[in-house]
Amino acid sequence: MSRTGPRNPPPTRRLTTAQALVAFLARQYTERDGRRHRLISATWGIFGHGNVAGIGQALVEAGNGTRNGDGTRNGDGTRNGNGNGNGNRTRPRMPYLQGRNEQAMVHAAVGYARQSGRLSAHAVTTSIGPGATNLVTGAALATINHLPVLLLPGDTFATRPADPVLQQLEVPYAGDVSVNDCLRPVSRYFDRVTRPEALIPAALQAMRVLADPAETGAVTLALPQDVQAEAYDWPEEFFAERVWRVRRPAPDTAELEAAVRAVRSARRPLIVAGGGVRHSGAEETLAAFTAATRIPVASTQAGKGALRHDHPADVGGIGHTGTATADELARTADLVIGIGTRYTDFTTASGTLFKNPAVRFLNLNITGFDAHKLAALPLVADARTGLEALTSTLAGRGYRIDPAYETEYTGAKEAWEEQVEASFTTPDPTARPTQTQVLGLLDTLVTEEDILINAAGSLPGDLHKLWRTRSRDQYHVEYGYSCMGYEIPAAIGVLLATRTQERPRPVWALVGDGTYLMNPTEIVTAVQEDLPLKLLILQNHGYASIGGLSEAVGGERFGTAYRHRDPDGGFTGPPLPVDLAANAASLGMRVLRAATVDDLGKALAEARGADGPTCVYVETETPDTVSGPPPAQAWWDVPVAETASRPAAVKAREEYDRRVAARRHHL
Repeated sequence: MSRTGPRNPPPTRRLTTAQALVAFLARQYTERDGRRHRLISATWGIFGHGNVAGIGQALVEAGNGTRNGDGTRNGDGTRNGNGNGNGNRTRPRMPYLQGRNEQAMVHAAVGYARQSGRLSAHAVTTSIGPGATNLVTGAALATINHLPVLLLPGDTFATRPADPVLQQLEVPYAGDVSVNDCLRPVSRYFDRVTRPEALIPAALQAMRVLADPAETGAVTLALPQDVQAEAYDWPEEFFAERVWRVRRPAPDTAELEAAVRAVRSARRPLIVAGGGVRHSGAEETLAAFTAATRIPVASTQAGKGALRHDHPADVGGIGHTGTATADELARTADLVIGIGTRYTDFTTASGTLFKNPAVRFLNLNITGFDAHKLAALPLVADARTGLEALTSTLAGRGYRIDPAYETEYTGAKEAWEEQVEASFTTPDPTARPTQTQVLGLLDTLVTEEDILINAAGSLPGDLHKLWRTRSRDQYHVEYGYSCMGYEIPAAIGVLLATRTQERPRPVWALVGDGTYLMNPTEIVTAVQEDLPLKLLILQNHGYASIGGLSEAVGGERFGTAYRHRDPDGGFTGPPLPVDLAANAASLGMRVLRAATVDDLGKALAEARGADGPTCVYVETETPDTVSGPPPAQAWWDVPVAETASRPAAVKAREEYDRRVAARRHHL
């Protein structure tokens, strides 16, 4: 029996779990269409006792701040260090970004990921307890919008040396539950790393999900604070450079043939472009498809910008906040071609928009779940790959819509543009502007370089109906979760994603006073990072959107105004003496106040050219039926009280019953 001599053991590196995770993340890349991107390009953090000695210390080791040892840095940002006694080697850095609010850090990471085409993302580290639970809202937003973010919350001790520790939730029936379990339903992948060696499979699974265009969203690795600081001999192979290829799956042959037959038989087809068009980078392919077929394109909030506003086939937003042109086409369409859309209730007008008895749906989507919605013919594929296949196949069979249909929708588009122009017009330069007039002034100023960010309130409706999108990424409205407080941190994420470009792009965060009061804290981060954030605050003394909705559903605008209490206990007194401009200035922004239309035009121009964080503050006038935006062109289901004593609610219920009767299931 022969014996082999002793073999050399595979090389290892002794690091803490936190150090190993940071080193691993710095070596992960995505690749799509031959271009490589750093998968996790930075880590946001707020430190507490649950992560300061683990992830916090690991980030210092990764080249942030002063470090013992060699610590020299190369010109490309990498660092020469002694690697905890393992010899000199050049390693990529993991930049650290300091946040002020845990939810806001996730929003900033999401803004960065969206601007990066989901090919690069940020990590977010927090302490245990409230630091971890503050992640939940941001995680839900990321997952609903299919945008990647890596969450690294601290967790209670895995070894349980003492129970309960500070901020620990005790669950009498389950000893392994912590507050981090709140993140399970809002994460696309969740794991709790209770041993150092468990990090290896957990980290690999986390990267797989982040880089998967069909699965991506919030990914959570809960890190017990004792495990973070525990050392382990890690296989050197764990830290090897790893590339995660972002797939572009092609459509199934049979599904493609069925899709082509459906398109060729349609007389009034309509495309609904969703966020998947943008995530796939399929804008030019969509333009080529419409050039070949002349099929009109309506857009969801996430899909707006798939075509420029002046493209002949672009008919604007669809659904409750859509244009009259798009919604009328939707009512008469015999084939609705959904591309990368989830068909939310705003898009479908709560199941009342697509009225043609013969209407059918064809859904091109990278996820089978969304491709099958509304009993559609599914075309499960990447948006760009699927559109290329459709265009090529249809070209060989000579399909094009009837010229009369094209004339119809282009004429309707011209008529709608007249309404947009009327809403944007500011006849009196000395008057206080309405909200739509503010947008009109901004419309005259921006170019295709500018990026507008918004998320909640009445602005998304006005923007979806009226904004003239000039580039594929100009329109950044988060409406999957409609989360107040998203705008400012997301703008920071977008600025970080565009900072490497030769010319910094103007990035505008548009917020009302209600949204501003929800989450202004990341202004401090913009100041710290010297980012040229352009913040536009519209002060209307309350929740304008919900105030209007309240009136429509019999709520009589109760509790929606920011005013002093009146003698009867309501909120109809004078406006509150809150100075949001002074608040923004106290956080470090340069503030430009605008009292009139003329003032506002000058302030916006000055802000656009500013090199540092600048705020434009304007009080808006309540619009009348002439100066306001066009009313909603489609319904939205908000149930009204079935029994009520107040006349407003009784009348609203009568209208609700009439509307809901028009709802249908598409089978």
